[in-house]
Amino acid sequence: LVNTVAEPANAFGGGLDKANAKLSGYGLPPLGKTPDGFSPLVAFYGKGKNRNPLLVEFIHPIDWVVVLPNNDQNGEDGTIQAGDYGKGDTATLYVNGDKGKVDDISSQSKEFFQEAIIKAISQKGNNVYQNFKVTKVVQTTGEYKSQKYAIVDFKYELLTGAGFEVDRIGVASVTSVGDSVQVLWTASTRQRYKKLEDKLRTIAASFRCFSDGLDLTGERVTYDTSI
Repeated sequence: LVNTVAEPANAFGGGLDKANAKLSGYGLPPLGKTPDGFSPLVAFYGKGKNRNPLLVEFIHPIDWVVVLPNNDQNGEDGTIQAGDYGKGDTATLYVNGDKGKVDDISSQSKEFFQEAIIKAISQKGNNVYQNFKVTKVVQTTGEYKSQKYAIVDFKYELLTGAGFEVDRIGVASVTSVGDSVQVLWTASTRQRYKKLEDKLRTIAASFRCFSDGLDLTGERVTYDTSI
């Protein structure tokens, strides 16, 4: 493996300045001052030959652990996420290529967002959740080319391997660039959500995803196949 698997702060090191230098190199708007207790994350999804590249940014609590995709000669596996995993608090990127590019996220139905987030939370199998419900959708606009994002409130019951159910509540941000729909979904247990709601909303609101009009091929991981 040649890519970093876990990091305590952000994907490039050096904090906000280095993250903004990476964004500036692609002509993208800089991240503003992060709220106290938060750290910026700017990272690439799709460095492997099996995926189309995306540049992803969001902020997360400074004590959350970041996990990035793995890359080897066969391609890329995994996703971008941050979390306090022992407590069940997470923010995870999901990329859904089934729908292709959706030109106007703001015109999509509640059912569209429900399907997208169900796909995101059920990556380990369709039998891990029940009683999923989207409770609210709010449309927003990003700073770059007026890109549309939908902030989606949702809740569901997680079915654990031990046979009991855990109520979870979350907030997701949904957009579409390149040839896919991107979902950054955040969630925690019902008991912790009241305490964490503001943080989860801050994470979701900070999510930005870029691809259209950018040449990200220079971020590809390459291997010397002659060895």
